Amino acid sequence: MEMLKIFNDVRKEIGVASRDEVHRLGYWHETFHCWIVSPGAEYIYLQLRSKTKKDYPNLLDITAAGHLLADETAEDGVREIKEELGIDVPFEKLIPLGIIGYSMIQGDLIDKEFANVFLYEAEIDWDDFVLQEEEVAGIVRVKFEDFCDFWMGEAEWIRIEGFKTVSGNRFAVDRVVSKDCFVPHDQNYFEKIIASIQLLYN
Repeated sequence: MEMLKIFNDVRKEIGVASRDEVHRLGYWHETFHCWIVSPGAEYIYLQLRSKTKKDYPNLLDITAAGHLLADETAEDGVREIKEELGIDVPFEKLIPLGIIGYSMIQGDLIDKEFANVFLYEAEIDWDDFVLQEEEVAGIVRVKFEDFCDFWMGEAEWIRIEGFKTVSGNRFAVDRVVSKDCFVPHDQNYFEKIIASIQLLYN
């Protein structure tokens, strides 16, 4: 059973609870988010969540992300990149984008996160990705400029390209998608991510 630290609204630690309790009762908890971009942030990468995931199956999401356990720090979260994507990334290579608090509610799931958000810039080939198939069904990329327009309300569709994996076999992905195809993170979350990345590269 995964145990997570829980917090009040002002990020003061108030105890420990199981992951199920955290999502059922709506406790604030910590997560690790890593967005991967190509050199110069020409492209930003997204993961396609597995169809077998309990939460938000078959939706596009942060490149790599996961919960921080009760005995973990943000630095420990780097394991998510290796576990989900098969890429070794030293924590020192990550660019911190800050801690973003936001919440999502879907049915009985109440997800209140203090996300420790990082950026990783690298030249990555598709073959470098070795996906944890029970978690991640594929990896795609989008032009960061288009990603900005999409989330700032200037475009209703965005083109994704990459691959998905089915029973160990890879299939090319090249299509356009709408916001319905994404995990419903708060709009404010995307705006903060975009602003932080633009600040680094402009």
